[in-house]
Amino acid sequence: MVPEWLVDMCAQAVQHPVPGSLRPPLDGAGRAAAVLLLFGDGPHGPDVLLIQRSSRGNRHAGQPAFPGGGVDPEDDGVVGAALREAEEETGLDARGVEIVRTLPELYVWRSDNRVTPVVGWWHTPSAVHAASPDEVDSVERVPIAELVDPANRIQLRYPRTGYSGPAFRVRGMLVWGFTAMVLDNVLRAGGFEVPWDRQRIEDLPPDVVNLAARG
Repeated sequence: MVPEWLVDMCAQAVQHPVPGSLRPPLDGAGRAAAVLLLFGDGPHGPDVLLIQRSSRGNRHAGQPAFPGGGVDPEDDGVVGAALREAEEETGLDARGVEIVRTLPELYVWRSDNRVTPVVGWWHTPSAVHAASPDEVDSVERVPIAELVDPANRIQLRYPRTGYSGPAFRVRGMLVWGFTAMVLDNVLRAGGFEVPWDRQRIEDLPPDVVNLAARG
């Protein structure tokens, strides 16, 4: 039931080198965590599920993200954690998801998490919403066509470091940081990326900077 393009995307994504800023520490530091990259076939073609984290949160406040979080002892590893977090955050019915594979572990230094992306195919979509208001403000199925539209793609410059990374403006969200880097990688691996202006560089907006500074 999994479409061939998604199988190919995963196969190519695991071959891509992990960006230096996301490589896990060699000493094994960091908490095990997982995110769910859930792809489906929506009304506007293939899409991916994203959440907008609550601006009231203490971690990654206000940022768009994949559903996910830390791996708890009672979880069935990273796959179980990704599905559980998605259910808690979006009301997703996990019975409608087929797990395709996991991608290489990545490190998010700000939260000290070693994150495993878990790729799923949403063969039987269910209604989703901000099921945990303290953690999530909104939930969106974002079409891949919108993500790869050159008009929606920018490089975002971070004020403290001057580093510029990929970002997307879609569905009223500014997708940046870890989530944007993962999307950039998998979309390129899947052959969806189209040429866009990599010299289009914008500064991270002050309101986003202030939220990010909270953790």
